[in-house]
Amino acid sequence: MSAYSPAGYNALNQGIERLTVNLKTPQGQATLHQQLGQADLLLTSFRPSALGKLGLAWETVHVRYPTLSLIAIVGAPGSRAEEPGHDLTYQAENDLITALNLPATLYADMGGALMASEAVLQAVLLMRQTGSGSCIEVALSEAAAHLALPRSWGTTLPGTLLGGGHAGYCVYPCLDGRVALAALEPHFARSLCAVAGLPWRGAGMMQEPATRQAIASFVALQSRQDLQTLSVQHDIPLHTLSNE
Repeated sequence: MSAYSPAGYNALNQGIERLTVNLKTPQGQATLHQQLGQADLLLTSFRPSALGKLGLAWETVHVRYPTLSLIAIVGAPGSRAEEPGHDLTYQAENDLITALNLPATLYADMGGALMASEAVLQAVLLMRQTGSGSCIEVALSEAAAHLALPRSWGTTLPGTLLGGGHAGYCVYPCLDGRVALAALEPHFARSLCAVAGLPWRGAGMMQEPATRQAIASFVALQSRQDLQTLSVQHDIPLHTLSNE
């Protein structure tokens, strides 16, 4: 990561003491085991076979360091842990790729990082309770699957309330950019309709094509600054964006 995203690498490692060793050499192995002897936890991101070649398989590590925990980040869980993959393939596996577009961010990697932090806390608490280290596997494919749950439930599929079916929960073009509207709850939707000049007829009107068209026409004539001002004045959840 330091090679292709120096800024990201530095941000993620800010405040962390870094020690670089070659684990394929005796000197590197000696340095690592010196550190493991005084550590609470080992966090890895290798396939199981690679860990085994480095002498870091859980069975080996646990015998040598009984109180040390291992958080093993892998691509896919269990028997699939040896499969090649990356953030992009795990998102594709969970239907998070649209057409031929690359995803906006590394959802599986970042979600996996959060899951790994939870696993660290779990391992530390278990060690305090039992006096023994534990091994917890964190699979990036499962992180992507977790983030994809709303889609698998049908919550964000096209035409649903959160998939464009609610006129107050959409992205619209405005005079000098775009606006992401999130007036989902009735009191927010009512405020949006009021500023757009639409008589309030109840929450059901937000799923009518005519309401969507009226809001789109209103927003199209507003600048980003106008919309931000309306948001503050009328308590409407929105965020404006450029067209870039």
